Amino acid sequence: MRVGVLTGGGDCPGLNAVIRAVSKSLMIHCDATVVGFEEGFYGLIERKSRELSYKDVSGILAQGGTILGTHNKANPLSYFGADGADVSDQVVDYYNELELDGLVVIGGDGTMSISHEMQKKGINIVGVPKTIDNDLMSTDRTFGFDTAVAIATEAVDRLQTTGQSHKRIMILETMGRYAGWIGIESAIAGGADVCLIPEIPYDIEKVIEYCEAREERQRFTIIVVAEGAAPKGGSFVVRETVEDSPDPVRLGGIGNAVKAQLEPYLDSEIRTTILGHVQRGGTPTAFDRILASQYGAAAARLVMNGEFDRMVALQDGDVTSVPLVEVANKVKTVPLDSTLFDAARAVGMSFGD
Repeated sequence: MRVGVLTGGGDCPGLNAVIRAVSKSLMIHCDATVVGFEEGFYGLIERKSRELSYKDVSGILAQGGTILGTHNKANPLSYFGADGADVSDQVVDYYNELELDGLVVIGGDGTMSISHEMQKKGINIVGVPKTIDNDLMSTDRTFGFDTAVAIATEAVDRLQTTGQSHKRIMILETMGRYAGWIGIESAIAGGADVCLIPEIPYDIEKVIEYCEAREERQRFTIIVVAEGAAPKGGSFVVRETVEDSPDPVRLGGIGNAVKAQLEPYLDSEIRTTILGHVQRGGTPTAFDRILASQYGAAAARLVMNGEFDRMVALQDGDVTSVPLVEVANKVKTVPLDSTLFDAARAVGMSFGD
């Protein structure tokens, strides 16, 4: 058996743990040859691959990033290197030339959407859900998310001590794109006072009232704002637009926008921290290492059993798999009936509504 593996989209803690689990499982249980594609689908397009040895995938469990590299623009269906042309047939030809029996694709919603289309063209694909945003459908958890929440929570903790010392309003902007998972979980874990997320458009007057009350009582306020948050009747803040990317709109800057909205009405000094890519780097938490290992082993089993066009997933505590079509071109946001909101509101957290 010959099996390919690639990591697509943005980097994420736990990628190497999946590569390790997939590769070792296939090597140990069916003496498979594992071919790694460099820089995600870019490696398939530009014919950049190499066979991975057992040694190559050893000692990488706790290592951040990806030993294969990744790329967040290389879409075979609309390739930037060919003026947006569809080069998917060339990718299929290369896959066949390498005599691969299957391909394990580790990535987020964009990568899973591409994978679903490439499956239709004849490439046998098993997906593994990766993203710090936790916004993939049909899985309770994506690996990398726990690490991002842990990093954001530590930031809230640190901002609280400095905010309390100087009697300031401290704003922390988190990642997450159009879903507020990192925002709400880090806000709860860090004991933030206000949490602004995409799922609940905020009323800035409500936020001002909340901060004014705290100025009289506790004299400092911690606000966590997800990058996709937006005011009622308004839109999210766009940092930049990258035309040749599958996801051209890059969010960012809402933290400073909220600061500008609050400053005319409050006496406290206000400071904004944009956490940015710190959330995606470094070593994965123990939870993410375990989940990534479970996902990798499950993906290898699907390949060995010939079960393709599926993505491994975590549902109700069990690792299972779902059809790629259930994941492709969809985004999972925080449900408004989630108990996360109940827990947050129970201790007085405001969502600006």
